[in-house]
Amino acid sequence: MRALSSLPGLALSSVVIACVAHAAPTVAFLPGPRRRLLPTLAGIGDPGHVALTFDDGPSTRSTPLFLDLLRERGVRATFFLLGDQVARTPDIARAIVAEGHEVAVHGWNHRCLLRKGPYRTQAELRAARDVIEDTTGVRPLRFRAPYGVFSTSSLLAARSLGLTPVLWSAWGFDWTERATGMSVRRRVLKDLDGGGTILLHDSDIAAAPQAWRSTLDALPHVLDECARRGFEVGPLRDHS
Repeated sequence: MRALSSLPGLALSSVVIACVAHAAPTVAFLPGPRRRLLPTLAGIGDPGHVALTFDDGPSTRSTPLFLDLLRERGVRATFFLLGDQVARTPDIARAIVAEGHEVAVHGWNHRCLLRKGPYRTQAELRAARDVIEDTTGVRPLRFRAPYGVFSTSSLLAARSLGLTPVLWSAWGFDWTERATGMSVRRRVLKDLDGGGTILLHDSDIAAAPQAWRSTLDALPHVLDECARRGFEVGPLRDHS
């Protein structure tokens, strides 16, 4: 009877262990420990280079404006795309590649992967990878989780799909209503060093409405400061 009475406790312990294991990679979200302990995941590369990345697109309203600005400045970047957005706006996804930028996977939609089990995670990452490749003709090689929050299932799925997980070392905090061009610029440059990876957003799909306007305003100043510091700016594919 004693052994039987312990079963509920054992079952609860198993559930707790499984939940901890599922969520364990979320510790990588913390930027300080990530830069020190997981430099590859933080996007740390060539000290003379800065990787410029954008999340949450493509968007018909905003992404073309970023493409115009980057073309004028002669800069290429990495765009982490959502599969459902690529399916809705294939012409914009193709334009990103036509302009010479790198495309990568940001998931099928912008929902936290901790809420998805292994089968759904695998299926959605495969669908996102495939729709990007089928639309643009380029197979993506990198993956950034929505909100920067990986689950164990997502890391295993990424590995099986040939996707390298990568986060960032500097961000603009550019998705809030209070963001301004100045605040985005200051936030990025505060944490930016040579070899770093910048996270910005080229849409408001998972942000405050029109938040991308602050990003667009800040971007020329960020590029100017990178040039002043002697950093070359480009996509993650040129970052090693």
